[in-house]
Amino acid sequence: MARFIDELKRTHDCGALRATDIDGEAVLFGWVQNRRDHGSIIFVDLRDREGVTQIVFDPERSPEAHAVATQLRSEWVIGVRGVVRSRGEQFSKKEGKLVSAANPNLATGAIELSVLEATIFNRADTPPFAIEDDSDTREELRLEHRYLDLRRAPLQKALRMRHKVNQATRSYLTEQGCLEIETPFLVKYTPGGARNFLVPSRLHSGKFYALAESPQLFKQLFMVAGFDKYFQIVRCFRDEDLRLDRQPEFTQIDIELSFVNQDDVFRLVEGLIFAIWGAAGIDLTKLYPEKRFPRLRFDESMEKYGNDKPDLRFGMPHVDLTPLIVEHGGGGVPFWQPIAEKFRTGAYRRDLPAEIIKAMRVPASANLSRADVDKFEVSAKSMGAAGLARAKVGADGQWTQSPFAKSITPELCAAINRALGAEEGDLLIFQFGRTSLVHTVMANLRVQIAKKLGWIPEVGHGGHWNFLWVVDPPLFEYDEEHKRWAAAHHAFTRPHDEHVALIDSDPGKVLCYRYDLVLNGFEIAGGSIRLHDPVVQSSVFKALGIGSAEAQEKFGFLLSALRYGAPPHGGIALGMDRLAMLLSSTESIRDVIAFPKTQKGTDLMSNAPGGVAPTQLEELSIATVVKP
Repeated sequence: MARFIDELKRTHDCGALRATDIDGEAVLFGWVQNRRDHGSIIFVDLRDREGVTQIVFDPERSPEAHAVATQLRSEWVIGVRGVVRSRGEQFSKKEGKLVSAANPNLATGAIELSVLEATIFNRADTPPFAIEDDSDTREELRLEHRYLDLRRAPLQKALRMRHKVNQATRSYLTEQGCLEIETPFLVKYTPGGARNFLVPSRLHSGKFYALAESPQLFKQLFMVAGFDKYFQIVRCFRDEDLRLDRQPEFTQIDIELSFVNQDDVFRLVEGLIFAIWGAAGIDLTKLYPEKRFPRLRFDESMEKYGNDKPDLRFGMPHVDLTPLIVEHGGGGVPFWQPIAEKFRTGAYRRDLPAEIIKAMRVPASANLSRADVDKFEVSAKSMGAAGLARAKVGADGQWTQSPFAKSITPELCAAINRALGAEEGDLLIFQFGRTSLVHTVMANLRVQIAKKLGWIPEVGHGGHWNFLWVVDPPLFEYDEEHKRWAAAHHAFTRPHDEHVALIDSDPGKVLCYRYDLVLNGFEIAGGSIRLHDPVVQSSVFKALGIGSAEAQEKFGFLLSALRYGAPPHGGIALGMDRLAMLLSSTESIRDVIAFPKTQKGTDLMSNAPGGVAPTQLEELSIATVVKP
């Protein structure tokens, strides 16, 4: 082995050799992808992170190297020296003639390496699963042996994409004058927001740090300190329930700027997105020649799509029928009459959940079967809906296959058809009841139907990049459980100037400079222009029911800093993991994180979290209570 590495250095990676290298020598190191024994000659596919090269062991060329090849097995680590040669031709029974033996599916497919010397660096045990691009091995087993799973080309490609995102981000933001400055991971626990992970302090018995869920307060302090333009690619921690696009530890591109308005932040981030996509080999200027993304008001997004992160790769918006149905007094439909009556009589109160009636038109060309619609109803019920009301539009505009067909008035039926643009054969889908539930059900059904109809792929972008800024959301939202106003995002978001007077009198109507960047139905960034005016800040705290003592306890060091000459400032955070996931067209965010956790927050490879010795707990002054 000493001759290899010490004397024979690697000359090429396993994806580098081409026809122009024929007759030259090469030294390759890598893993045995597979081995094929054709009698006297042995073929091996040698793999490293850059690709695969076919190597050939011929006993007439090198008996010593051939003897090594007879031992080789899958995933053994080897080094070889040889001569590059053409793959030549082989006889095709199908075509009845000699054809090229080149493999068009490999970048190195025109050549092979005829081995002169070989060494075995490491003999591997038989892997628990095959190292293949398309693995059907259950994810739990692959996560248990993540270091093997990471050898697969799709995951290596995804992590290379993540690297490109990192490098493009640092390069672009540095060019824009931003300074990369680090913030602490171990911080003070502050109530509110996401649940924090707690870290006991050995030096301060009985006290705890929290792992930072974001650098929010610290990056605002950078603005107070006069750094003007900051960024950081930072690890964040949140102890919350997991899903496909959420992990307990995640990475975000964090940005904060002084003396800016919302448009200034947008321009910087749009430029960053163009730089990142460009590094991934995607030219967005064909889609957005002015390098600007469209904007949609929050209330319009909720009305048309039921959420604030709409997928605009397809149409099929929702239509709010509530005013129309109120105008018709329920139109004879028993389910709708109570809602219409409450609106008509003004019986709704702020402390009661609002109700709404929405519909969505599925064009006749979709040709959905009864079984398809029944499956959508099952899905709706799983989200908390009572069912899925529907109607088929007949030739005369009348409804068929609907529980409303016998009771609805002809006038309301015709009015709804007009509002939805319904034509013969279209399917109308309805949801009514609590507004938040209706929005959730309709938003999810819209996407499910689009995937069923092939309008968008089940996974990935499908070649479409539909970016959207969602802007002007409410500053406050009413907490129905606790009967009080709460911050929709955080308490330091700047309200629209013309709405400041409403903070005391009508908080629900106050809009603010908070914004989200959405891509194909995923929120990939979110931020806001911050509050730097102590007077307005005091009004916001008052509306939230936060007194001066509580504000000082929760946000004391930031409030203190803001009194010492804070500039107007704002910022945003982009989800690094989500960007890499979308660019890589992977199914899960776990595919772009080297060592992810499961949806239960466990690391199957290292068996974390795990127990610790009683002496360690005693050192930390901690006693555990294990529930049976």
